[in-house]
Amino acid sequence: MKTNRYGEVLITEKEAFDALYAGTIEDLENIYIDNIDIINKYNKSQAINADRIPILNSLDPITKTIEEFDKENQLNWFMPNDYCTNLIEYLYRCCTTTEQTDRVSLELELFAQHNMIDLLFYLKYLVDTMREHKIIWGVGRGSSVSSYILFLIGVHKIDSLLYQLDIREFLK
Repeated sequence: MKTNRYGEVLITEKEAFDALYAGTIEDLENIYIDNIDIINKYNKSQAINADRIPILNSLDPITKTIEEFDKENQLNWFMPNDYCTNLIEYLYRCCTTTEQTDRVSLELELFAQHNMIDLLFYLKYLVDTMREHKIIWGVGRGSSVSSYILFLIGVHKIDSLLYQLDIREFLK
């Protein structure tokens, strides 16, 4: 299984038929096979046996840029409208030293430059929802642990100030 640059899952012919045979695919409308010839052959067979097998969809090529694609999908994120209206205030309240306050200020500026402030609101909502439902997530991964704000929000458990991690590693 692989994904394209937009994060859509593409499966091979073998993976599709293995899943169909095993009965692990219930909704073929959301499955995309990476070989259009196989899709056409399968759907030709489906036309003959329409009462027994579902149709497969081909993946329509996306003509948007990654930035346009991301922006459009961010508009579809579920999050209550009034959630995290005071996130910035919350972040500063978490600070007890000048070093922490300066780091939060720096990171907020960098997140704003990268148009990622909305992402912070969503991450806070996601972390709070996972906590509420007792869902476990990792302690931290990759360059994201260099963000002190993500530490304060609870995305990871690594205090980037304690380990002197440079935020620019995350927001390159």
